[in-house]
Amino acid sequence: MAAYSLHSSYSLLSSRSSTASPTLNTCTVQHPRAALSRLHMLLHSAAVSALLYYRISNLVRGDVPLLSWGLITLSELIFTFVWTLTQAFRWRPVVRAVAPENLPGDEELPGVDVFICTADPKKEPVVEVMSTVLSAMALDYPAEKLAVYLSDDGGAAVTAYAMKEACGFARVWVPFCRKYGVKTRCPEAFFSSFGDSERELLLHGGGDEFTAEEDQIQTKYEHFKRNVEKAAELENDVNDDRPPHVEVIYDNKNNEGTVNDISKLPLLVYVSREKRPSRPHRFKAGALNALLRVSGVMSNAPYALVLDCDMYCNDPTSAKQAMCFHLDPKLSDSLSYAQFPQIFYNVSKNDIYDGQARAAYKTKYQGMDGISGTVCAGTGYYIKKKALYCSPNQEDEFLREPQKNFGYSTKLIDSVSTLNRKTANNNQRKNLLDDATVDEAKKLVSCTYEQNTKWGKEIGYSYDCLLESTFTGYLLHCKGWKSVYLYPDRPCFLGCTTIDMKDALVQLMKWASGLVQVGLSKFSPLTYGMYNMSVLQSMCYGYFALSHFLSVACFLYGVVPQLCFLYGVPLYPKVTDPWFAVFAAVFLSSMGQHVYEVFSSGGTMRTMWNEQRIWMIKSVTACLFGCLDVLMKYIGIAKSNFRLTNKAIDQRKLDKYEKGIFDFQGAKMFMIPLTLLVLLNLVCFVGGVKGLIGGGGGGVAAAAVAMFGQGLLSFYVLCLSFPILEGLVPKIGK
Repeated sequence: MAAYSLHSSYSLLSSRSSTASPTLNTCTVQHPRAALSRLHMLLHSAAVSALLYYRISNLVRGDVPLLSWGLITLSELIFTFVWTLTQAFRWRPVVRAVAPENLPGDEELPGVDVFICTADPKKEPVVEVMSTVLSAMALDYPAEKLAVYLSDDGGAAVTAYAMKEACGFARVWVPFCRKYGVKTRCPEAFFSSFGDSERELLLHGGGDEFTAEEDQIQTKYEHFKRNVEKAAELENDVNDDRPPHVEVIYDNKNNEGTVNDISKLPLLVYVSREKRPSRPHRFKAGALNALLRVSGVMSNAPYALVLDCDMYCNDPTSAKQAMCFHLDPKLSDSLSYAQFPQIFYNVSKNDIYDGQARAAYKTKYQGMDGISGTVCAGTGYYIKKKALYCSPNQEDEFLREPQKNFGYSTKLIDSVSTLNRKTANNNQRKNLLDDATVDEAKKLVSCTYEQNTKWGKEIGYSYDCLLESTFTGYLLHCKGWKSVYLYPDRPCFLGCTTIDMKDALVQLMKWASGLVQVGLSKFSPLTYGMYNMSVLQSMCYGYFALSHFLSVACFLYGVVPQLCFLYGVPLYPKVTDPWFAVFAAVFLSSMGQHVYEVFSSGGTMRTMWNEQRIWMIKSVTACLFGCLDVLMKYIGIAKSNFRLTNKAIDQRKLDKYEKGIFDFQGAKMFMIPLTLLVLLNLVCFVGGVKGLIGGGGGGVAAAAVAMFGQGLLSFYVLCLSFPILEGLVPKIGK
């Protein structure tokens, strides 16, 4: 009802007199989806309650095998717990839209700093990183109010060299994009097959002049690529023992006097913070905090766009779309960040690894957006810097003892004080960045600067979790900040998803370990979160933090019913028993909900099947190992370790991925439990069916009636497992 009133108020505002502020955004509750979800909650919860009553009552009476029934009941309790948390996403899903045309003029827009982080030129190809840098430099935003910072945690000489080469190419690329209204402003994408349709449209509008200029630009881009790739072949080593290096590649104050606006470039800065083997460097959170400080003494924009190095800007208007929320007087005082979805350009039609993450970006994020804000995805979000320094409406909270909180830099403290002013143009510099400012920036990225300060604790990105953005976003919501989620028709950011099993599982294991660690810490969403935010929002965060324990339930469900089927021990009611309908109702209800969500978000039956299959695989591999990783950290066997996902593309792997063939190479550690479970399921199914056919005194029909549920479950898992058997057992694939 509140959302309906809010949406109505937007409509009223737009119909008022011309003196009223124009509408910058709208928020619409998906009422049919919410109503159906709430009805499903009621019916499904009744069926689940009946199922648990059946399980527990039989265990209490003691007339069933205690071990097998106890384990299967435990797994069903875990499923029920996680399902309950999931319902918060379905309570009030919303869809947002923006009207950038209603924004004030460019001279009134606030500044935006772009933060891009890279760590290893071998795993994150330098040309790909520079494509992201170039796309950010070409954003449709006033050049004097835009700054692009690259954090190089590898300290590689080739990255610093590539930044200078990229700046040189930007002098022709950015004006070209602005002149012809190019939307795909990543040159690698524009000159590839992805940009064919746009180039064809521009050709019709620009004629021979466009063709000639395009050829010149493409030639210069190929030259730029060759130079960078050649440099990477000669020198791409990571330097883990180095002094700080801050270099202004291009100062946008040089734009002054430039008559033609399309030729103006934003501020471009290379940052490689000091790194010593004996000092903690705090991984990506440390890099982002370093960029916060450096940008504070250089451009000091009130807002920042955070991007992964492989996530290029696909829509140049993303900054203005985000400002439609940040400049909305109804939202701005409590709004911390505007999140855009992660969309990947290399997702195949089959999408066997669920790279599109449909359940997250088209279902869960919209659901969280309806209850004070979605989770921070780690890339593709515009954040208000002030939110990282204080609570809403408490701007001076950490300025009472500034040196104790922010460190000894008076320039940095002054910049934080400036952020608290209400003027939109508080980031405007008068002069070029001098050597003194660069020297100050180097001090701000030294190993010792954060000592005895609140950086990483109460200020900036938190160091308490390796998933720095997600955990920091959670803490911002706990402080009272809100966020919004926008899923535009044209993806604002495009990245590269994993195309083999190893990288997909390594990435998920990193997420699972970090999130489970939060779920079991003092910051657990079900304790700390419940106290500091709404129940529904804490349930959503509780799902992200604790849903990986489904791996335990899936593992039990992959072992216990199969062994019982093999030895003829019934775990489910007979088909003729009325209680069997309860189990069937729970299964069909869950499947029906999944089918509805897939089809309502533009998916197909193949999408649903692929999601079911990869969910099962990930649950008993990466999620299980993530939980074990947390356990080993608690008992001191392992320590926190940042696992960088490989962004380099292997053509052989890409060919297999596009054909829908699973690639298990390099994933032996993860494949051990998966292989054992699949083979166990196959052996137990064959043995169980053989036992039913052999029959006992009761005959085949009676045995089939008693064991139908387990046989059906085993057969269903076997169908999901066929591609795994095909990949692991060569004979099946022949």
